[in-house]
Amino acid sequence: MRAEISQSLSKAVKYIFIIYVTTSLIYTARHLYTTYSPSSNDNTVHVASLQRDATPISEHPIEAKKDTRLEKQIVWVNEQGVDQNMSENFMLSKVFSDAMGPSKVIPYYFKAKTPLDSEDITIATLVTRDRFPVLSRLVTHYQGPISVAIHIQDDESHEEILAELHELYRTNSLMKEYVDLHLIVDKFDRQFNMWRNVAKFFARTDYIVMLDVDFHICTDFRQSIRENPAIMEKLRSGNTALVIPAFEFVEQPDGLDWKTFPTSKHDLLEIVEEGKIDMFHRGWKKGHGSTNYTKWYESDSVYLVTDYNFSYEPYVIYKKEGSPWCDERFIGYGANKAACLYEIYLSGIEYEVLPHDFLIHQTHYYPESERAKERNYNRKLYDSFREEVCLRYARMFITAGEWDSPRADNLRNECRKNRAFRAAIKGLA
Repeated sequence: MRAEISQSLSKAVKYIFIIYVTTSLIYTARHLYTTYSPSSNDNTVHVASLQRDATPISEHPIEAKKDTRLEKQIVWVNEQGVDQNMSENFMLSKVFSDAMGPSKVIPYYFKAKTPLDSEDITIATLVTRDRFPVLSRLVTHYQGPISVAIHIQDDESHEEILAELHELYRTNSLMKEYVDLHLIVDKFDRQFNMWRNVAKFFARTDYIVMLDVDFHICTDFRQSIRENPAIMEKLRSGNTALVIPAFEFVEQPDGLDWKTFPTSKHDLLEIVEEGKIDMFHRGWKKGHGSTNYTKWYESDSVYLVTDYNFSYEPYVIYKKEGSPWCDERFIGYGANKAACLYEIYLSGIEYEVLPHDFLIHQTHYYPESERAKERNYNRKLYDSFREEVCLRYARMFITAGEWDSPRADNLRNECRKNRAFRAAIKGLA
């Protein structure tokens, strides 16, 4: 009996040993194949290093500059398997090279947990420290994808700012669900266009809405757009940016409580008739007048912006891929957003106004003394910029054989107002 048991144990040990050796050989062979096989290389750009998980990589991004986890490698691979590695920091320094620097960009400091639909609309916005509570309200109200750029001063205040940011996430669980949050750490205030580009660059849906965080979304434009096949086709084409009309209360105290704002066009028109609300910044008609509010009040369908002005700065929904970036040379208040939208318009993207959706500005204090100085500088820069961008896109259209195409209509109609452009285009054409 003992002999039989001993023999059975011996066989069992033998079988276990054979299984172990076989499994080890299979695992080793598979590892070697996947590591050295040419098929393991593809022609894609490996950017997984930009995808951070939902927990912050560091409590203190200033100190985190020394953290090796931030020195992720971006790997470029071609069909022959030849690759080039570069640090994430180096790649991002080129991406935002027109901004003042050096800056430390930390993408996905927090990353949204909710799975994304590629055809959803991401709010791309920028937020400063004093607007954290407004961001929280926006997230709670929108409950959709948001890509937000947060500027952190590279000084002793960064710990306080980060503490407030973490508290915001602790007190509003929806922040974790819907917000991709990216940090820009440097000593340069009000690089608004650079911050806008960060929010756009790391947005993870096909379409974005360029929105200032102070605006309350009064209607569900996501639903109205996505349920309309004709409008969705316009977005997919990349040739249309959809304008959401913006309003502001005439008496500033009326704009303090978003819970009192109208939620339908019918209700809005009632207080328009009463003189309580009007177009945003009605004292600066050039900023939003091209929306043609008189037409919007009566319209029941999408309509084209025809009376364009170079100071026009509407809030627009458009395709992320293939659209121009905001020029990062504009620092501070004045012309920064107008310049961004001007280039989008000249590139051949039409502005069309949504007939039932609208935004209302939530009242807050403006630092007018700073704005006046910066507007004066940016006004001069914008004069040169318009001539420059007209010539640049004219060259592009001419070289591509599209100078006489509908895509170049916006440029031809707008840029011919500039005497220097009229003289220069004769030589180009």
